[in-house]
Amino acid sequence: MGIKQLAIIFSVLALCALSLDEAVAEPEVFSTRAGAINGFDPVAYFEQAKAIKGKKQHSYAWQGARWFFSSESNLELFKADPDAYLPQYGGYCAYAMSKGSYAPGDPEAWTIYDGKLYLNYSKSVRNTWKKNIPGNVKRADSNWGRLQGS
Repeated sequence: MGIKQLAIIFSVLALCALSLDEAVAEPEVFSTRAGAINGFDPVAYFEQAKAIKGKKQHSYAWQGARWFFSSESNLELFKADPDAYLPQYGGYCAYAMSKGSYAPGDPEAWTIYDGKLYLNYSKSVRNTWKKNIPGNVKRADSNWGRLQGS
């Protein structure tokens, strides 16, 4: 086998490795066919203090996902300051992130802590999460940065 053939083989292997890394990495925002955070309105957690399904007529594409809002005013609040309303860890389960892994967030299993929205995999996981929110947030923040490559 010649040097050119070896170079081609190594190039192909390197491209496969890069593709594998991209395939394994989770997207920055947890989204389903129903949209980001399963189609729930991220602003409603703060403004109405409850989980409310968004409506198709109040949608917005942002960070590679479709976000839905229950009202035009909630949509406008989000557009003005998305970071104020985004669920932490892209809407993935905050408790799983504190353990260094990804799990889907359930929009019905939510907590607002220190002005930020956190979703958990289920209400029972949320109960475990709540036993040490400050410690869990500290670990999850560190893991999120590591898993997202920042």
